[in-house]
Amino acid sequence: MSTSVALESLFPLCRRESPFHRHKPIPFRPFFLTCSSNLNDASFVSHQPRRTLSPALEASLADTPILHSLQCPQTITNTFQINRTQMVEGKIFVRLDPGKDLRDRELTVSCNIPGKWILHWGVTYVNDVGREWDEPPCDMIPPGSVPVKEYAIETPLKNSSLSAEGDTLQEVRIDLKDNNGISAVNFVLKDEENGTWYKNKGRDFKVSLINNLKANSDTNIIGPKRGFDLWPGNLGQISEMFFKSRADRDERSESRVPEKENNQPERFYEEVSVTKKVSVKNSISVSTKKCFESGQVKDLIHFETDLPGDAVLHWGVCRDDSKKWEVPPPPHPPGTVSFKGRALRTQLRPRDGGKGSSALITLEEGFSGFVFVLKQNENTWFKYMGNDFYIPLSSPNGLLNVGNIKDQSAGVQREVIKEASQDTSFFAFADTIANDIRNLITDNSSEKSQKTKSKKEQQSIFQEIERLAAEAYNMFRSSIPIFSEATIAEPVATFVEPETAMVEPQVTTIVEPETTMAETQATTTVVPATSVESDTLSLDPKICSGTGTGYEILCQGFNWDSHKSGRWYMELKEIASELASLGFTVVWLPPPTESVSPEGYMPKDLYNLSSRYGNIYELKDLVKTFHEVGIKVLGDAVLNHRCAHYQNKNGVWNIFGGRLNWDDSAVVGDDPHFQGKGNKSSGDNFHAAPNIDHSQEFVREDLKEWLCWLRKEVGYDGWRLDFVRGFWGGYVKEYIDASEPYFAVGEFWDSLSYTSGETDHNQDAHRQRIIDWISATNGTAGAFDVTTKGILHSALEKCEYWRLSDEKGKPPGVVGWWPSRAVTFIENHDTGSTQGHWRFPRGEEMQGYAYILTHPGTPSVFYDHIFSRYKTEIESLISIRKRNKIHCRSTVQISKAEKDVYAAIIDEKVAMKIGPGDFEPPSVSQKWSLAIEGKDYKIWEAS
Repeated sequence: MSTSVALESLFPLCRRESPFHRHKPIPFRPFFLTCSSNLNDASFVSHQPRRTLSPALEASLADTPILHSLQCPQTITNTFQINRTQMVEGKIFVRLDPGKDLRDRELTVSCNIPGKWILHWGVTYVNDVGREWDEPPCDMIPPGSVPVKEYAIETPLKNSSLSAEGDTLQEVRIDLKDNNGISAVNFVLKDEENGTWYKNKGRDFKVSLINNLKANSDTNIIGPKRGFDLWPGNLGQISEMFFKSRADRDERSESRVPEKENNQPERFYEEVSVTKKVSVKNSISVSTKKCFESGQVKDLIHFETDLPGDAVLHWGVCRDDSKKWEVPPPPHPPGTVSFKGRALRTQLRPRDGGKGSSALITLEEGFSGFVFVLKQNENTWFKYMGNDFYIPLSSPNGLLNVGNIKDQSAGVQREVIKEASQDTSFFAFADTIANDIRNLITDNSSEKSQKTKSKKEQQSIFQEIERLAAEAYNMFRSSIPIFSEATIAEPVATFVEPETAMVEPQVTTIVEPETTMAETQATTTVVPATSVESDTLSLDPKICSGTGTGYEILCQGFNWDSHKSGRWYMELKEIASELASLGFTVVWLPPPTESVSPEGYMPKDLYNLSSRYGNIYELKDLVKTFHEVGIKVLGDAVLNHRCAHYQNKNGVWNIFGGRLNWDDSAVVGDDPHFQGKGNKSSGDNFHAAPNIDHSQEFVREDLKEWLCWLRKEVGYDGWRLDFVRGFWGGYVKEYIDASEPYFAVGEFWDSLSYTSGETDHNQDAHRQRIIDWISATNGTAGAFDVTTKGILHSALEKCEYWRLSDEKGKPPGVVGWWPSRAVTFIENHDTGSTQGHWRFPRGEEMQGYAYILTHPGTPSVFYDHIFSRYKTEIESLISIRKRNKIHCRSTVQISKAEKDVYAAIIDEKVAMKIGPGDFEPPSVSQKWSLAIEGKDYKIWEAS
């Protein structure tokens, strides 16, 4: 915040000392200000004392209300910096054209989004079947390129001469010589400003230079209808590629380019719409001063901001330090309306020049402060550190204790708050609630009332006290800052999942025990296709290591951008009690180790727990705080891959340092990028970093020791295991047995089944693969129910709620086969947040939570949804789940699964429906009462 004090005198030659000068001498030279009824007309003149007035100023004075010379008013300007983000749209272009020589060609990759773009590329030779990437010939490498690891080149994109005026177009051109024997060019695009890589479904882009390559099964080849994807960080949503074939162009062209005789594609052109998040700084300025007009002292408040677009000022005044909002008497600025009788709304008017908006407010004397929040567009609110802005007004004699102004230079945090729930954060109702509670208690405790009131009436009073206390606590919670990036309006994108060859597995039906929770110790495969799990739950987690008690409700305690604050652990500590009050029993924290990527998923030194989220001491303090409020803590363990410290003799990064100083024998031998000397991978390779060979005994022993160290040193209660597709579940069993976690869940994410681009109704093959992995762990860990998420997508997007029942009338995801090992979710840091790889249908999130929070399995709620407009509804759903003791093995009786409605009864205690269709629970055997209702969902409880 900047505070400027401007002294004003309309009688600069007056020798009489003002009362203001006597009481509080000003040590600096005065400004001279011409004050008019509109502060936009105020003009500051130089520091130099003036002897005469200019003609322009004389004219200005003639139209200006006369201020009493003894007041010597001062102008206080409070400036608040706003750090926000906005999306910049642009395109990436890939084109192949004929070169200067008739047999040569030219590949151009360009981007029109501002940034520092680097093309990381290599080539594939025709007869080279061992490696996908090789260093290109010297005559192909553009100037300014840098070799990387002897198999790739990094070439910076440069400003193009073809860019239009005012536009930015960066490009790189690669000459492709015909005699070099190259079959394809592989590349990824990197923005060095934020370290984001653009890849194709997690794989490298491949530009085929031979036509027959386009017919093979390599899905990352650029061609018709291929989609760009983002990895590992998402800068926006990607549209479908548009391939302009040679035939289409020939129809629109007068001339034809003859087909080449060497089976090479003559040319192609593709463009991709992309968005990038950029940081923007804006400000809010509030100037206050006193003016003596028409025999009265008035406060003039000039509010202005350079925020773009429409903005509405929600404001009021207060009379004392309680900062209780009230509506001042008129006059009010034009375009002002009352907001529920407790505040005013003023539509800000555009400033001269069209940049930003402003308003002028005149207040009668007697108010101690001006309070406000600012609303931009439809769903973006600006507050100060989670609280209302407060501007102290000067005292009637023009004096102001500047030292009492709280320093507000830390900036403004953005919040997305549903307008209906914003009422309590606008106004200080605490005194009213306190008085109501006090009156109720006094009335109920009096001797007379004790004799005259029935027990039912007394109980009603105490319920009202509880309600008022809960309302007061909710207001307290609403003042906590919300760190949500959902304020950015991003285009809706269709997620194209990886296209993988699917082999239908054989389903072995093994029914889980019906009367006990004890886990089988048999070594045979456990693949339940029609399992019925026990309703009797043990509260002793030792009985079933890694699966908890069955009543867990998981909170993912971060999003993709949480590392950016640099103090995420401390920010979570501040809301630990709130998460407990919402009903969460387990929290999942981000990866704790040193990492090449700031998000933590490219770990380097596993024993170095200084990350972008905080240091080891802050982490331990956070875990301790969660334990104090009754919440268990899961650590995010990245066991599949690890980034190296050193290069081998070939320049490949596969030698590790730190406490676990492994060599290349710890790296799998079938990943061509990292030249490992270990055995073949037991799962899918993750090509961005060396994949660890878990078949090596020394690797497993080191990892088990590390996990046990984390349990003891940090205090973690369990694990979220990253990318478990990369290694056999049997190794996970070893790690679980050694570290004995309270709860463990693996991320096994692969593609659902599709036919002609449509999601198949039968997803048994997909959930079978997840079941197989859980079985390989011998049931010691659960897995995220990706199947259920995918089916919910199709059901809600297309209004096809019949999808939510499988062929046997059970839930169609993992939760229908092995519910105690299914961790259900609708969004996480990968699928949602700013990555948006597979975003849940917009606006339908509460239908998803109505499903997973009433059904068996262990529900997981995403951080961005907790602190959003859905917060109150999520809290109510959690309360219903806990009140009715719904657990991971609860029974589901599906009542309806039709086109526009899905309905089910869980444990004969809770009935629910989602979808626009109608449903009422049957009242033959029991009565039902509506517990909560929202957009296209309802929940009932048995009376």
